[in-house]
Amino acid sequence: AKKLSTELNAVHVTVDTLIQDQSELGERARQYRLRQQELPVDLLVQLVQQKLKEVDCYNKGWVLEGLPQTRVQALGFQQAGVIPEHVVFLEAPDNVLLDRRKGKLIDPLTGDVYHQTFIWQVDSVVAQRLEKDQSPSEKQHVAELQRFRCEVTGLKAAYQHVLKVVNSDQPHDDVYQQVLAFVRTRKQTRTPRILLLGPPGSGKSDQARRLSDKYKMVDVCCGRLLRSVAALGSSQGEQIQSYMEAGKPVPDALVMQILEQRLSQVDCTCRGWILHGFPQDLQQARMLQDSQQPPNRVFFLDLTDDVCVERLSLRATDPVSGERFHVLTRPAPSSEVQDRLKTRPEDNVEKVTQAVHKYRRHSVALQCVYPDAVHIEADQDPHSVFESLESRLNTV
Repeated sequence: AKKLSTELNAVHVTVDTLIQDQSELGERARQYRLRQQELPVDLLVQLVQQKLKEVDCYNKGWVLEGLPQTRVQALGFQQAGVIPEHVVFLEAPDNVLLDRRKGKLIDPLTGDVYHQTFIWQVDSVVAQRLEKDQSPSEKQHVAELQRFRCEVTGLKAAYQHVLKVVNSDQPHDDVYQQVLAFVRTRKQTRTPRILLLGPPGSGKSDQARRLSDKYKMVDVCCGRLLRSVAALGSSQGEQIQSYMEAGKPVPDALVMQILEQRLSQVDCTCRGWILHGFPQDLQQARMLQDSQQPPNRVFFLDLTDDVCVERLSLRATDPVSGERFHVLTRPAPSSEVQDRLKTRPEDNVEKVTQAVHKYRRHSVALQCVYPDAVHIEADQDPHSVFESLESRLNTV
């Protein structure tokens, strides 16, 4: 892990580096260590989350060593959005591991680990200061091995799509070269966290549905999410409902709280998500970027004001089937359906125009937050827009 982080210019993260953190979480972890107690899963997950949010980890990437150790920890990491691009299992028979433990030596200045037969590329100065490892007894070591053997199947299952198993009963350099080759040649696509931005009528909901249907990502419409939470009758739902009934916008902090809860659920962290309807302004965009689940692919669906107004003001909904039709692009299939269509109050020309102008006021600020976003011409048929989106999914 140390060699790999140096090679990749990534941050090497271990339990010891997490415990050394000077935050309140780090202090809590040190208290458990002093009492020789195992860290609770929730505390461990919070420590890892906190570490990986730091600027160096976010910009350079990270190599996490020795974690997670259990299936429960792995699930906690996934729920918290800690999703590695590569997972390497180093395996060797128990008798080999026990023999290595007996010959393990530590450099007290650097903390580097050596072994008389396995890792012995060391100059005479370093060799003179090496000390025998004061690790747990052989009985404790055997117990740790047994625990690992109980967890290994679940851990492999948790990371089966990004996993490589390497036989570590080989010379150290051979093991390292296999790991390095895996990381370099099997670069995994990050779990997609897609943000769709664009004016009202640009087709964000339709494109999100298409992406979700084909790639099984989770379609997260912010407005729909808030309405579903409001319908649950929870304390959060009651707050949202009170704002909706008063015709007031739901406060950004509450919206962000609901969104983070949804985006950190297992289906979103494992399958990825497509978010639309949020953010709508600079403050909301910054809140999303500072969250545990910032988007890693951003698309602007570009459309002129005239086309936006035309698309929205000429659409209507069938109250029987719930389907939405449009005078020009998707007319009702029969006169019977046409006669019962209803136009939503927010789709009249005046309100649509106001909504489009509101988007224009904030669009420049949104583009500043996402300067690398891809712009898609949305004044095409929906299938062509989808093809444009699809072709850029793995290039941004």
